[in-house]
Amino acid sequence: MSTLIIISTLPILLLYLGLYKAQKALLPVTIIGLLAALGFAVAQWNSSAQPIYHGMMLFDNFSIAFSAITIVSTILIILLSKGYFEKISSHIAEYYAIILFSLAGIVVMVSFYNLTMLFIGIEIMSVSLYILAGIKKSDFASNEAALKYFLMGAFSTGFLLFGITLIYGASGSFNLEVIRNWVINHPKDLDPMFYAGILLITVGLCFKVGAAPFHFWVPDVYEGSPTLITTFMSTVVKTAGFAAFLRLFSSCFAPLSDFWVPVLLVITIITLFIGNITALYQQSFKRMLAFSSISHAGYLLFAIVALGASSANSVFVYATAYSIASIIAFGALILVQQQSGSDNFDSFNGLSKKNPFVALVLTIAMLSLAGIPLTAGFIGKFFMFSGALREFHLTLVILAVVNAIISIFYYFRVIIAMYFRDEDRAELTVPVYYKFVFVVSALAIVLIGIYPAFISNLI
Repeated sequence: MSTLIIISTLPILLLYLGLYKAQKALLPVTIIGLLAALGFAVAQWNSSAQPIYHGMMLFDNFSIAFSAITIVSTILIILLSKGYFEKISSHIAEYYAIILFSLAGIVVMVSFYNLTMLFIGIEIMSVSLYILAGIKKSDFASNEAALKYFLMGAFSTGFLLFGITLIYGASGSFNLEVIRNWVINHPKDLDPMFYAGILLITVGLCFKVGAAPFHFWVPDVYEGSPTLITTFMSTVVKTAGFAAFLRLFSSCFAPLSDFWVPVLLVITIITLFIGNITALYQQSFKRMLAFSSISHAGYLLFAIVALGASSANSVFVYATAYSIASIIAFGALILVQQQSGSDNFDSFNGLSKKNPFVALVLTIAMLSLAGIPLTAGFIGKFFMFSGALREFHLTLVILAVVNAIISIFYYFRVIIAMYFRDEDRAELTVPVYYKFVFVVSALAIVLIGIYPAFISNLI
């Protein structure tokens, strides 16, 4: 609980610092505050947690692990913001504050033990993101992204809230333990409202994580939003969405898997093919990463389709691998955009000759996203495929392997552009903060790829 309190009060402190023009203190205070929140979270590890506040929240190892990875990802993204928000506005305290308010909602999402807290967490996160998507007030694309995100977010929230209402109407409670016991005690005479509630909640959560066919907002919102905010949405928000998805279904709906697994199987297959095939045709690196995030949502759905004791570990490893690789990719994109003013693949031509360091770390990130061995991305896919095979979803694994092969083609496009296409370009300046983020993330990708036990048995 200390973690949530720190993350909730830190934005207020940042707003006061902004009010008194202490602009240079914003970044260090934010990083120190997040590190303190991370420390309090880790200190609760293996503490035999019990639900608190009348069963509203549960800060167990699952919650701590996902809170930690979202906080670490946010720290890395915040470090990339050095000098970024200053180019948008002179009032930058608000941007840091809104990101942290969104993170507070994310911590609630991964720690809920009551459906009302799931809804509150999603809304705190979403309202903050609606604002962040449109922070470039004079940019039409940013305004369009914010409007689309708001409309689609409100639409999906309606599905989610209606589903929660039906679950409450059938079971008489919002508490996960009560709902689970009610399902176990009524295996044959469940109210049809309960099944309808499961389907509506599935639709609402699939909207939030960007799974097809509820993905249509993702490319435009990711492309129109400022690149740093897209990085946050693509990594931290997606990780939290799947953590909440997994917690709800593993806690309450596992006994009814015969009902909802076929639905998620279809969604998973559609998500994989739409994400990967559409990404092949993109000329924009940023838009390619948007469709790539859709395909990765398909892989993350494996852990829920093949629900079991190892599902939490699988989601954690895959989300960690995907997040750190995406942070490198978007960080490199920010630097290239600042130099060339474009996010096309051609903007990366000849990058290896002018800045071999950026080319190397971006190559490591692309290899990890493609699932090449000795990278964290390969370990993440291995965990997902292994879990699906244990549940006898052989056809799904074969389709996923085909999609992984397809993804190699569009991930390697940027590698080919950097190493095999020449262009007379200026030297790419890499700030110290970016170098730190790139080195830490690249080392993490290689470390997890070579020694997966480092994080694979945490939860």
